[in-house]
Amino acid sequence: MDKQVGEYLVRLARRSVEHFFETGQVLEEDPPFEEVKEKRGAFVTIKRVDGSLRGCIGYPLPIKPLYKAVIETALLAAFDDPRFPPLDESELDSVLFEVSVLTLPEEVPKDRLFEEIKIGRDGLIIEGYGRSGLLLPQVAVEENWDVETFLDHTCLKAGLPPRCWADPEIKVKKFSSIVFSEVSPRGSVVRLL
Repeated sequence: MDKQVGEYLVRLARRSVEHFFETGQVLEEDPPFEEVKEKRGAFVTIKRVDGSLRGCIGYPLPIKPLYKAVIETALLAAFDDPRFPPLDESELDSVLFEVSVLTLPEEVPKDRLFEEIKIGRDGLIIEGYGRSGLLLPQVAVEENWDVETFLDHTCLKAGLPPRCWADPEIKVKKFSSIVFSEVSPRGSVVRLL
């Protein structure tokens, strides 16, 4: 995915939220790039300019065309992340939009976790006991975690105890993502991963 497409997706995420504030409607879009019409997993992350999280929601699996997934998850991250109150319009000048485009998750054999999971490349999904948790690849980089710590925190995200990843009933999946983000609110867009 080239920078032009990444920039389009990040600007689309922001425009979706701004459009909703202006009209109360979901943005209708005719995308200029064919590749964003393909079904892909995607997450939109909204961060305050100090780097702290303000909202993050996504679709881990390719259930919608990428541009539609970005429009919908931008609105969900802004207004429906249960960890935060809904975004207020006054915050738009002090938040950054980030888009992660995901590959299909693949299960990692338990005896190969430490060989196959690479910090900075892979995100993780933990599934088991009716629960699941996902952490994007950039989280481990931002937190300076090793593989074991990343696995433990993905267990916690699923509402399961650390080290649950060693349980035979738990599935560990990895995926990679291409990540683009604003450098400043409405500013230039760069590729992070």
